[in-house]
Amino acid sequence: MNRTRIILVAALAVTTGLVLSACAGAAPAGTSDSDAAATPVDGGDLTFAIANDPISLNPSGIGSGNDTWYVTRQLVDSLLYQNPDTGELEPWLATSYTANDDATAFTFELRDDVTFSDGTPFTAANVKATFDDIIAAGALSQSVSSFVGYQETKIIDDDTVEVDFSTPNAAFPNSTAAVGLGIVGDATLAVPFAERADGKSVVGTGPFTLDTYTKDVETVLTARDEYAWAPEALGNDGRAHLDTVTFQIVPEASVRTGSLTSDQVDVIGGVQPNDVQTLDDAGYPLVSRGNPGISFGLSFNLARPVVSDIAVREAISTAIDPKVVRDTALNDLFHVATSALAKNTPSWADESEHFSHDPDHASELLDEAGWTEGADGIRTKDGQPLTLHLAWITNFGPNQTSLELIQQQLKAVGIDVVLEGSTVPEFLEKQASGDFDIVWGNLSRADGDVLRTQYSVATTKLNIDDPELEALLQGQLAAGDKAARDKILAEAQARIASQYYQIPVHELTSILSTQSSVHGVSFGADSRLDSLVGAWKDAN
Repeated sequence: MNRTRIILVAALAVTTGLVLSACAGAAPAGTSDSDAAATPVDGGDLTFAIANDPISLNPSGIGSGNDTWYVTRQLVDSLLYQNPDTGELEPWLATSYTANDDATAFTFELRDDVTFSDGTPFTAANVKATFDDIIAAGALSQSVSSFVGYQETKIIDDDTVEVDFSTPNAAFPNSTAAVGLGIVGDATLAVPFAERADGKSVVGTGPFTLDTYTKDVETVLTARDEYAWAPEALGNDGRAHLDTVTFQIVPEASVRTGSLTSDQVDVIGGVQPNDVQTLDDAGYPLVSRGNPGISFGLSFNLARPVVSDIAVREAISTAIDPKVVRDTALNDLFHVATSALAKNTPSWADESEHFSHDPDHASELLDEAGWTEGADGIRTKDGQPLTLHLAWITNFGPNQTSLELIQQQLKAVGIDVVLEGSTVPEFLEKQASGDFDIVWGNLSRADGDVLRTQYSVATTKLNIDDPELEALLQGQLAAGDKAARDKILAEAQARIASQYYQIPVHELTSILSTQSSVHGVSFGADSRLDSLVGAWKDAN
C-alpha cells in the first residue's frame, strides 16, 4: 500500500466507526439489552461500590488497577474511543487521525469546541504537554510504555497535532484510547507529578469533576453542565444524566453484594463468581465482559536459577490442570486460557497445543533435570528443596482458591509453592525488588501490544532476555498492516508458549451488578468501566 492509501484507511476507520455507532440500535457491549429501549432520566445520584482505593487519581500515575481507572475514566477524555462492540477506533477529542507508511508519525485532527473543567480551551498544546509530561515522569507513570521510540509531539495548529516516533509504533493509536493517555490541563501539569495522587489538581475534559476524595472511604464526582463531546457510541451527546457519582470503597466482596441487595448502593464492581447465581436469581442485573489482554497465569522471574530452567517451567505447566482450576474457583463466564492473550484480544492465537495436563510427564521432566523426590514428597537437587515463592495480589477473590488448587497440583509432582499474597502496593514493591520466583496475574488491554509491555526486555520485570521474542515484540510495532501485525503477534505468542515464559490458566471476566433502576453502566473495550456519561437511574 502506498502512503496515501494508508492515510485514507486510517482516517476512514475512525469515520466509518462513527457512522456505525450512530446507526446501531443495540446497547454498548456489557450493557443490559433493555437499556437501549429505555428513555433516560436526567438527575440522580449513583453510588458505586468498588473493592480498592484508587491510590492515585492522576490518570497517568500508578494506582490500584481497574478500580483506579473506573474513577479516572470519568475525569478525563481520550483522543480516540475504542468501540467495545467492533474494536474499531472512533472519534472523541480527535475527529480523525492519519498515519504515515512506517507507523512513525500520527496526525490527529482535534475538536475545537472542548473545554477543561477549569474553563480553559482544549488545544493541540494540551496534547503535547500531556504526552511530554508522561515521558518526563518515566517510571512514575503507568503509561510510559505506550511511548516506545517517542521523539516529539508537534503542534501543527491549535486543532492539529502530530506525534512522532524514532522507531515504528503501530500500537500508538490504540494506546490513545486508554485512560492513562487521557488529556489533562495546564493546571494539572503545574503540579509536580508525584503530588497529584489526591486528584485535587486533576483538570480534565471529562463529564465529571472531583468533588471530594477520602482515602479508603470514597471518591465523589460531580457532573459538568457544559460537557457535550462524548463518543457517539455512548448514546449521550450532552451533559451526563447523573448529577453525582460516589465510588465507595468496600473491600469485601460479600459486603459489596450485601450492600446491593439491601439497597445501600446502586452498582457493585468485582462481583465474585459464587455470587453470580444469587444475584441473578434475585433479579439484580449483571453486566459482564471478558477481559482482553494477558490471561491470568503464571509468569517466571528468569533471574532466579531454578525457574530459569525451561524443563522446570514446562514441568510446572504440565502439572497444572487449568480446567479444574476454572471449574472449581470460577464459573462458565470465565474461559480456560489457551494463550498468553485472551481470546477476545485482537491478534489472539490458539497456543493450546503447548499446554496439556500430564503429571507423569511433569515428573519425568523433573527427574531428567536432576530433581529427586525426598521423603516428604518434595524434590531436591544438590541439597536444595524445590521450593518456589509465588507472588499474587489479593484484589480478586478467586485468586486464592485458584492458587491453592495450583499449589496442590504442583505438590503432587514434588514442587513446593509458597503463596505470598499482598495488596497492590506491596505487590508492586515485591515485583520491583525481584523477590519472587513466580508471579500470578493478568493485564487487561484491547491490543496485542500488551505482550510487549509485559515481556519486552525494556519493560519486563521478569528478566526475560530473548532476542527472538524481542524481535517479534518490536516487529509488530513496525507492522502498519493489520494482517502482518497479527501474524507477528501470533509468532510472539508461540514463542512465549514454547519457552513457557507464561503458563496461561484462565481468562478474566469483569462482572458488575446493578439495581434494576440503573441503566447505561457498561464496560469499555478494555473491559473496564466505560464513561458514565450515558448512565442514568429511574425517577423515584
